[in-house]
Amino acid sequence: MMWPPLFVASLIAGTVLAFPSFDRAVAPYLHPRSSCSGNTATTRNEWCNFDISTDYYIEAPDTGVTREYWLELTDITVAPDGFSRYAQAINGSIPGPILFADWGDTVVVHVSNALSTSSNGTSLHFHGIRQNFTNQNDGVVSITQCPTPPGSSITYTWKATQYGTTWYHSHFGLQAWEGVFGGIVINGPATANYDEDLGVLFLNDWSHQTADELYQSAETSGPPTLTTGLINGTNVFDDAGHRFNTSFTEGKTYRLRLVNGAIDSHFKFSIDNHTMQVIANDLVPITPFNTSILSIGMGQRYDVIITANQSSVADNFWMRAIPQSACSSNENSDDIKGIVYYGSSAGTPETTGYSYTDSCDDEDISNLVPFVSKSVSSDTTTEDEAVTVGKNSDNLFKWYLNSTTMVVDWEDPSLLQVYNGATTFDASNAVISLPNANEWVYTVISTTMPVSHPVHLHGFDFYILAQGTGTYSDSVTLNTDNPPRRDVAMLPASGYLVLAFETDNPGAWLMHCHIGWHTSEGFALQWIVRESEITELIDYDTLNSTCAAWKSYASDNSVIEDDSGV
Repeated sequence: MMWPPLFVASLIAGTVLAFPSFDRAVAPYLHPRSSCSGNTATTRNEWCNFDISTDYYIEAPDTGVTREYWLELTDITVAPDGFSRYAQAINGSIPGPILFADWGDTVVVHVSNALSTSSNGTSLHFHGIRQNFTNQNDGVVSITQCPTPPGSSITYTWKATQYGTTWYHSHFGLQAWEGVFGGIVINGPATANYDEDLGVLFLNDWSHQTADELYQSAETSGPPTLTTGLINGTNVFDDAGHRFNTSFTEGKTYRLRLVNGAIDSHFKFSIDNHTMQVIANDLVPITPFNTSILSIGMGQRYDVIITANQSSVADNFWMRAIPQSACSSNENSDDIKGIVYYGSSAGTPETTGYSYTDSCDDEDISNLVPFVSKSVSSDTTTEDEAVTVGKNSDNLFKWYLNSTTMVVDWEDPSLLQVYNGATTFDASNAVISLPNANEWVYTVISTTMPVSHPVHLHGFDFYILAQGTGTYSDSVTLNTDNPPRRDVAMLPASGYLVLAFETDNPGAWLMHCHIGWHTSEGFALQWIVRESEITELIDYDTLNSTCAAWKSYASDNSVIEDDSGV
């Protein structure tokens, strides 16, 4: 079916997928999809007049199609594991509706803030979307916009120049982990064939207290222990709740789009007795490799293909998301499970999981080989960022990058400062200026602490040049010949991470740890890239009106900023 140039997706997003616990056996996985010649179960590498070999950093389709979505944030009571608590939802569901597009579409997202709590501004960040020359649509409070206050709306517009799997989430405090998140599927070619696309599968940790309640403990006592976890928004706890389940047909191959949306849990994911063929990390197609267990850090995504070939062994198999105790604590770590079944209905599996080593390491970077080969220039600027943690004068934990803990102002975002002619920034804004176009930046992030961190960069895919434990020095070999590319990578405990990116996208771009507590505690910095070109890209009227609405609201409600500001 060919969809018209303007496809209004809110009805599909608000009905088919508005279930806190999505069960494919109950509600078939439906989505709008434009047909592209050649993209069939046996030719997934083709896509219209393009294919998997196309370098989408240089060229991409221009479909002329606009996908338009309407999302509303509301207060809600949920019981995803049988235990009721307050949460915040998008169009009444957690996860929120999936945003679908084809490679080359334009995506327009209207966001209305109907939250009632007085301090709840909001924004929506489209995680991993590069926002080429559309920095203002990155959706980061204090950087690209002021918060959108309750009773107000904002519209984001961006081009799907990449394809694959990602997600959107609030970038206002800990709101993403109160429920304000959902999946993004951008249809395009793939590096391996498959029969059926099962869609996005979220892996989340979950607590019976809200994230905001737990943050008070995180600031004073360190990371709290989470209660449990969810697979696609559901699980069981104390014999209540419902397990996610999905059916397999013997001989078929299934694509599964995995997203780690946790606040503080690194997961090992597996399906008993089954092997996964990994075809993409984040939004980057890779040369396929096989594994039985996949290590997924917070904010990371993997696309995998699973062959259904185990019906002779059993009818039901456990799907497992296991939080790694090496970097977080969870009271229900052995029972964050779903069910894969062969036949007409799900039963209780009796299968045994794969053995694994508890760790918060990334997948071996030697396996993450981008399908389209690209190399890194040696003509570079180098930035060194040491990670530490300490307590401030109020005896609250704060994270530091090179002795700076980020504190930015909701009412004075970086883009507004740039528009108003700022050439210097407060030290607490943690700004690194990169004025030159198309220059390579090498960034060395290191820590002596026995804690790993998922580092996420907005606006760019970075190249992982080196990653390891111990002390970084010039003797470490850097891989500049088609190194892994992605937008989240793990800084190993007591180790280093060396990243590179090219200054090909003007704007104010955040880089931060994707552990929710750490972001709010200041583990972040921002790159002001090609500042002289930013002003002409800014829609001042929209930026200013959002800030005026927020300032008025914050004044009327005596809102106090009590975290890093992002």
